[in-house]
Amino acid sequence: MTSFPDSHRDLLDAEVALLATIGGDGLPQQTAVWFLHDEGELRLSLNTSRLKTRNMHRRPVCSLMILDLDKPHRYLVVRGRARLEPDDEYAFARKLGAKYNADLKQNDRPGEGRVKVTIEPTNVYPVDMRAG
Repeated sequence: MTSFPDSHRDLLDAEVALLATIGGDGLPQQTAVWFLHDEGELRLSLNTSRLKTRNMHRRPVCSLMILDLDKPHRYLVVRGRARLEPDDEYAFARKLGAKYNADLKQNDRPGEGRVKVTIEPTNVYPVDMRAG
């Protein structure tokens, strides 16, 4: 398992990250997402009807970029495999929602559901363009 460097560990508590997946046409698709550093892993709660979720079902690879909003020259990029698991009871969605004081179920329409996405890192790139 690839670990997260101490120099960028604070970013694991950031508010938002940029998720990149590969679309059906082979081109990248990016979107801002909420995430949780949970039990040493990066996890997302995604609506089952969204393009990014369909992309990861088709090709379970992704990249997550966490930008330091106070120092935009500093960020963490995590590339890896996406493990998707049903979250039919919204157990993980509630856990993630607690970080944001939000009820994720309110964003879902009837018939939609959620998956818990765990990113299994293959590469972790800590970047600080101002560091020596």
